[in-house]
Amino acid sequence: MQLESMYQDIILDHYRNPHHKGLRDPFDAEVYHVNPTCGDEVTLRVLVKDADGEPVVEDVSYDCLGCSISQASASVMADLVIGKPVAEAMRVGEAFLELMRSASKGQDEPDALLDDDTVLEDAVAFAGVSKYPARIKCALLGWMAWKDATARALAKDGEDD
Repeated sequence: MQLESMYQDIILDHYRNPHHKGLRDPFDAEVYHVNPTCGDEVTLRVLVKDADGEPVVEDVSYDCLGCSISQASASVMADLVIGKPVAEAMRVGEAFLELMRSASKGQDEPDALLDDDTVLEDAVAFAGVSKYPARIKCALLGWMAWKDATARALAKDGEDD
């Protein structure tokens, strides 16, 4: 099986069988993001808990309307960040952003694929998306919403002290 075909299958599987879809309680922060280019939308909730003095992503839930790429990417993102310390989850997000930027830098094989494939897991399936600038925002929509919601949750936690 060709690698590109396998990646397409991963994206379609997450689109057809999304993980963590459906807004859940409790949550610390909720955000709504829209991709102005195509109209894709995501409402995302995040719950952050303290574990031994370090914030950990306890839960991510979302509702997403849009193309298969934006919906599948939100599903993969939730899988990758739930249960991780926020700092580690942010590094995963940065690796995904680098993956999306790779084609615009003229790289045939994205550095993130080579160096972070164990970090990115199913997210490497979006490597081909980086070749289509109009679709990059679709793939990043859920990730940017998660980053925003997490920052708000952490800021809220700091206000509670």
